[in-house]
Amino acid sequence: MISQLFLPIAATLLAYVLFHAAQIVYRNLTSPLRHVVGPRSPSLILGNFKEMADDPALAEKWREEFGPNFLFRGLFSMSELHTSDLKALNHIVTNSSIYQKAEYNRKNTTRLVGKGILGVESDEHRRHRRILNPAFGVAQIRNITEIFVEKATQLRDIWAHEVAKQGGEGHVDALSWLRRMTLDVIGQAGFNYQFDSLATKEKPNEMTQVFTELFHSPYSRTYATFRLTQSIAPILKLIPMPGWRILRAAHGKMYAIGCQIVSKSKANILAADGEKTLGNRRDLLSVLLRANISTGLAENQRLSEAEVIAQIPTFFLAGHETTSSATAWALHALSLNTAVQTTLREELMTLGTDNPTMDELNSLPYLEKVVRETMRAYSPVVFTQRMATADDVLPLSKPYIDKEGNEHYSLPIPKGQMIHIPIWGVNTSKEIWGEDAREFRPERWEHVPEAVSAVPGMWANLFTFFAGPHNCIGFRFSLVELKALLFMLIRAFEVHPAVPKGSIVPVTAGLLQRPAVLAEMGKGSGLPLILKAVNTEAF
Repeated sequence: MISQLFLPIAATLLAYVLFHAAQIVYRNLTSPLRHVVGPRSPSLILGNFKEMADDPALAEKWREEFGPNFLFRGLFSMSELHTSDLKALNHIVTNSSIYQKAEYNRKNTTRLVGKGILGVESDEHRRHRRILNPAFGVAQIRNITEIFVEKATQLRDIWAHEVAKQGGEGHVDALSWLRRMTLDVIGQAGFNYQFDSLATKEKPNEMTQVFTELFHSPYSRTYATFRLTQSIAPILKLIPMPGWRILRAAHGKMYAIGCQIVSKSKANILAADGEKTLGNRRDLLSVLLRANISTGLAENQRLSEAEVIAQIPTFFLAGHETTSSATAWALHALSLNTAVQTTLREELMTLGTDNPTMDELNSLPYLEKVVRETMRAYSPVVFTQRMATADDVLPLSKPYIDKEGNEHYSLPIPKGQMIHIPIWGVNTSKEIWGEDAREFRPERWEHVPEAVSAVPGMWANLFTFFAGPHNCIGFRFSLVELKALLFMLIRAFEVHPAVPKGSIVPVTAGLLQRPAVLAEMGKGSGLPLILKAVNTEAF
């Protein structure tokens, strides 16, 4: 009986696999890009995917060998065109109607956070973006800076207590604590929800634990790979692959919190004065609720309840993982650059307050340089991808030389072609930034190279927050939160490395890079630091 059931299922799966494999092989053999050079693929199933995940700097080595444009193989040997050519990248971000997130990437996102702004394209994305924009304006970020400062102060005091317990010089895992702090911030600043991650000093709360399992455990890359394969080949969802329970737990927990926030907020509004209660408030929760309950809005200005709920886990995830990683990298860089750390501390001490406003933080020129250099040298998002939804021609700033030695000033892009966009690679390109591009040197911002002006972006001529209609909507939120953290922590502590130089390396799980100890890669990501109190009067 079992064999009679198993054989048809196995045959169906095999036919499905062979059919899609044949499609991929045919597309690769007939592609107008088939003559583009690139690295050898070590696996039919994994392509170059695993070796790129194992070594985030591998793409840089390939750029040195093959130039800014080369072809490699992703999962299931699907071809991807890697390009760091600035003319090509400007063309891609400008023509967002052609170059969109692949459907399987959107499905991979929505499986975790629902159909929020990160999981939609075209008209849907424009509608979500138009509704959410008011929540991330300068005035709104100015209003919530006090929350950034409050939570940064709470983290500083916790670390000060740890340092005092250890005799004036203490060890902390900076990344773990920063993740708790930034989760508390997005919960309170975005949705008036209290995670209280910092308040629970011994054991992280449930939300922090599921994020740790999903993105920071030794198995996080494996889980991410299996989630992606299931999105590419949906039939594989029938098989319970590693990490599915953690994914379900994370989605369920975030969805439950989202539902709780929306239902409680709606009840409070109805119990008060209806939608008039929202007034002209532009905090993220009010913006979302107004788009759902206001009766006078046009259809293209509205969000369904499911869309409102989906935005909440979207910002829980995007709003704390990137900023915590960026701050960890900033502390790592400062721990290795004593002179930079001292100069920064001296500037921070010139502010005669322990409760700075957004404008006061933005008035500090050296802090601005340190933040820019962190976001350049340690971009939290390493790369992104786009798929061509129509045939197109990609212009190049420099000619590409094919396998036969012919020069091409453009590349034909067939419909369905995946494009790999190296955000970190552009930010650390020697052609753009000079020979010291990989070095952390805030002083470079006093005189940036002329080539930098061609980098597509919407802040500081950096690619960090992407560009075009899909640029990071919360970039101001992230930057001011990072400044508040550095202001509070560097004024209070000398930061020193807890492991030998060269021991901290980037690890990736999906698109993000986080610090980890090379000798402890099996334990997941983390950043051990030694802290020494320098301003005990502040706490």
